[in-house]
Amino acid sequence: MQATSQICVVGLATMGQNLALNIARNGFPVTVYNRSFDKTAATLARLGPGQRMIGARTVQEVAASLVRPRKVLLLVKAGQPVDDTIQTFLPVLQAGDLIIDAGNSHPDDTERRTTDLQAKGFRFVGMGVSGGEEGALNGPSLMPGGDRSAYDELAPILKKIAAQVEDGPCVTHVGTGSAGHFVKMVHNGIEYGDMQLIAECFDLMQNGLGLTHAEMADAFADWNRGVLESFLIEITARILRAQDPETKRPMVDVILDKAGQKGTGRWTSEMALRFGVPAPTMHAAVEARCLSAMKAQRVDAARQLRGPAPAKLGRQLLDAVRDALYCSKICSYAQGLDLLATANAEKHWGLDFGEVARIWKGGCIIRARFLKSIQQAFAKQRALPNLLLDAELGGFLQQHQAAWRKVITLATEHGVPTLAMGASLSYFDSFRRATLPQNLTQAQRDLFGAHTFERVDRPAGQFFHHEWP
Repeated sequence: MQATSQICVVGLATMGQNLALNIARNGFPVTVYNRSFDKTAATLARLGPGQRMIGARTVQEVAASLVRPRKVLLLVKAGQPVDDTIQTFLPVLQAGDLIIDAGNSHPDDTERRTTDLQAKGFRFVGMGVSGGEEGALNGPSLMPGGDRSAYDELAPILKKIAAQVEDGPCVTHVGTGSAGHFVKMVHNGIEYGDMQLIAECFDLMQNGLGLTHAEMADAFADWNRGVLESFLIEITARILRAQDPETKRPMVDVILDKAGQKGTGRWTSEMALRFGVPAPTMHAAVEARCLSAMKAQRVDAARQLRGPAPAKLGRQLLDAVRDALYCSKICSYAQGLDLLATANAEKHWGLDFGEVARIWKGGCIIRARFLKSIQQAFAKQRALPNLLLDAELGGFLQQHQAAWRKVITLATEHGVPTLAMGASLSYFDSFRRATLPQNLTQAQRDLFGAHTFERVDRPAGQFFHHEWP
């Protein structure tokens, strides 16, 4: 077999098929491989006229079809299947060849694989891919990390298949090591926060303001023409207009209120704890999904525990809900970027936060107008310590915090839970205060465990113990 393919896509579920077709459509000869050939055949059947694709039946055929250095892109289930697939391909690859893991792998696994494969002479790229099935086919946001030389060789393909925005393709060399999968993980944590904040607004509109589904859809559609313009706001309006063909009820009302999760949001929460970064909005979003999964317990509790009855306060508070959502969103992204900055300082990946915001502007699930404001914030101050300290974004919080507080007070009075929105406000209130009550916490630690403390009237770094009465 003559080596003509530029890259091989391994793993041909819908994401893998669509990414392979995206590559072929953009003029790059591609090999496709799956353990079961039926999916390979299904991919070949979708190929457009004039597009070049080879369906390999064995790993030996994959290797023979690829120009050197070979590029093997994996889209298989995270965890052990990635390791197993890598081990399957190593005997037919040579030093200098590239292996790209484009699944949602844990950054710890990516670090381990990078080290192991470098020792064997291979180059490894952990690449986050966002945009779902449609993005994979028509242009995703791509977050490749790892060896820079590997990225440079992949760039001609990645720049063509990525989503395109006004300032370029939504791909960049994110950084070394596991940076790509870490950035994708944080993207997903932010996505969890965004989705929970929108769900809380939906709950407030329905059970606090008493709006109909049509009125709620109109509100989200209107918000999508302003600062909240985003993919998630857009699809929320679409969802609220949809009707179940079987029952003729609003489609959202026939969907069981149990939200699933694949783990990346929880990983973000766990990583925030590992690095000591406050991320209350993302924690709350994960916890909200966990609470939603407790359906049987909640049904029982609803029979025994009572709260305020749903209200019907009308549309006059809609603007306040919109402002509260945007304020909360700013805080959520601030937490995610703080986690990236803290991990980057320890790992020395070389992250460029303006570039991260730029490649999220198209293709990915959290694509939004707001990301341009983040990009501009880091253009003004490359080492911006926290997004809340940007004049524009922090200024919005200052200007609209009264509406934010009013909405959360309203929710509390009417028994509407706002785990994520309330967490965002508490984050803002904690961050903006020069003094917090943890002096009492430290005093308690010193009393029961002699853990010592620093004093406000002594130089930092000096520790003292008090003999408590």
